[in-house]
Amino acid sequence: MTDTVRSTSHENLLHDELRVLRNLTFDEISIGDSAAMERTLSTEDIQLFAVMSGDVNPQHLDPEFAASTQFHGVIAHGMWGAALISAVLGTRLPGPGTVYLAQTLRFLHPVRVGDTLTISVTVTAREPDKKQLSLRCSCINQDGKIVIEGDAEVIAPNEKIVYPRMTLPEVRISSGDKVQRLLEHVRPLSAIRVAVVHPCDELSLTAALDARHAHLIEPLLVAPRAKLEAVAAAAGLDLTGIDIEDVPHSHAAAARAAEMAGKGEVEALMKGSLHTDELMAAVLATSAGLRTKRRISHCYLMQTSAYPRPFIITDAAINIEPTLDDKVDIVRNAIDLAHVIGVACPRVAILAAVETVNPGMRATLDAAVLCKMADRGQITGAILDGPLAFDNAVSVAAARIKGIVSEVAGRADILVVPDLESGNMLAKQLEYLSGAASAGIVLGAKVPIILTSRADSRETRIASCAIALMLAHHYRNHPQ
Repeated sequence: MTDTVRSTSHENLLHDELRVLRNLTFDEISIGDSAAMERTLSTEDIQLFAVMSGDVNPQHLDPEFAASTQFHGVIAHGMWGAALISAVLGTRLPGPGTVYLAQTLRFLHPVRVGDTLTISVTVTAREPDKKQLSLRCSCINQDGKIVIEGDAEVIAPNEKIVYPRMTLPEVRISSGDKVQRLLEHVRPLSAIRVAVVHPCDELSLTAALDARHAHLIEPLLVAPRAKLEAVAAAAGLDLTGIDIEDVPHSHAAAARAAEMAGKGEVEALMKGSLHTDELMAAVLATSAGLRTKRRISHCYLMQTSAYPRPFIITDAAINIEPTLDDKVDIVRNAIDLAHVIGVACPRVAILAAVETVNPGMRATLDAAVLCKMADRGQITGAILDGPLAFDNAVSVAAARIKGIVSEVAGRADILVVPDLESGNMLAKQLEYLSGAASAGIVLGAKVPIILTSRADSRETRIASCAIALMLAHHYRNHPQ
């Protein structure tokens, strides 16, 4: 009975601490008293601190720049750790009502994304006349290294304070320059001629004209001329100077566009207002001449503020339930895309629901085989690991907690999903709930295929055209 009561009281105390803040008055505090909390550094923490402080040193924000420094990667602002010391003083010891007087700090080791710090303060001296306390402060990482240490001087409160914990607003960082940076990157490349297949609604027609205005494509509109002109007139769009290939309907548009791509008359295809299946059936037709040795697959190139680098999700639009053979080509296509966008040796995470091989879960078996193929040189140009659950693929902290030692875990450039449904849901969740920027492209054919949804934003359509531009220029030197 005693153990039960003690356990229940402890649970109640923990629950109470989650609901309210309580302080300790000067008279309740003795030398040697201490308090601590833990915090794991995320990319978003660094970005939020940069926004708040205005410290946009690329050592903290630009992985490519940071890789060239003495720290060989992104590190936290030093004062991020100092802010955590302030949090312990202001919420735990002494707690609410504390007045900060002074703080000394020594920064001994860098703090990296995924590091877990234990932030502690210990009372070293009391000055009753002034109600002042001296406290030794430290931040210790998961390896037991002291990364920050120093001393604080505070005035402790005289009165007890019990205050309800506030729910802080969720802050989401959105970078508006992702597409602009991509456009700057491809600016030296000349525009490519693109067959835009049946752009017979305002969204798809506007997308083609926007990409032309951005100097990414020279569109050839393959559609019924009368229908195109009616859409343009209703939307107030000017088709002057735009080539039109007049065809009777969407099926004919897909067939004609694929035929022109097969003959080299255009360097890419762009989906308009027809269904994906209709376009891809024309691409896959033997008469089109667009097939290669590779299976055709789709890639989402995505970027979100919660992750330090752009990454690829594949396949979320073409292959519904890919076989192991299909996945080999899906991985190879994604690796090729990573190379074209400048990732010399991408880290490929083969996703599953768990990170161990389970004979009852086909995704884990496929992952193991793909990784062994990479070991034997059958898949080249990348580092593969799997099976990895999503959290272990993108979070260094999650991988460390589960004891996963891997060059890929927490740093994946490519996420290979088990099937189309999981990939599509993952990509859409990132886009709509996390504000991720995205671009969609189909690889494995002789030309890149710009595959966007009617619900996609203008930015997504422009970004997809920019990726197609890069691929088309690559294909000129490396025909598929």
